[in-house]
Amino acid sequence: MAGTATRYLYLARHAEASADESTLTDTGRRQAELLGERLRGSPLSVIHHGPLPRAEQTARLIADRLDRDDVPVRSSEAAGDYLPYLPTREELPPRFADAMLERLAQFPEEERARGPELAREALARFTGPVSGDAPRHELVVTHNFLVGWLVRDALDAPAWRWMGLNLGNAALTVIRYAPDRAASVLFLNDMGHLPPELRWTGFPPELTA
Repeated sequence: MAGTATRYLYLARHAEASADESTLTDTGRRQAELLGERLRGSPLSVIHHGPLPRAEQTARLIADRLDRDDVPVRSSEAAGDYLPYLPTREELPPRFADAMLERLAQFPEEERARGPELAREALARFTGPVSGDAPRHELVVTHNFLVGWLVRDALDAPAWRWMGLNLGNAALTVIRYAPDRAASVLFLNDMGHLPPELRWTGFPPELTA
């Protein structure tokens, strides 16, 4: 049965992590706290996060700043770090195909093998309208690739087009899934809650502003 109420899906890339990705940096902790302060007062019903430490720590710092004890924080493998789709050469623009395929080949086999299955699970679990009469607001603290995958899906872009979307650490993206309407990306990569010195981490230097 199709959902009958609107889902607002909040997506956040994890905050800045240490070089070994085992914890957040001081900058990352402050980024997560400021994102939590921005979301204070929002009607979030749940926070999902990927299983890796940088996503879990970000999610818990956000939850701590909500000043509420009724928002569960849940780990989800579908919100993890993986390659959501592996394109064939024929799908890609010829000019970029070799470079894109070479980059994808550098990722661990585990991320390549299980990624598409987890990506399908993420679509089933986190997207689309919901049952009931009231809108639902959910936050997923995840990684760059999954945010790109879900935005791509909301825009009905080709499956390979998750590549090339870059998100800042602790940046916020929101997608609305209303019944009987196309999904709408309300905003993307919003860093307005971060002061200038905390913005653009996670981006290649040539893409920072």
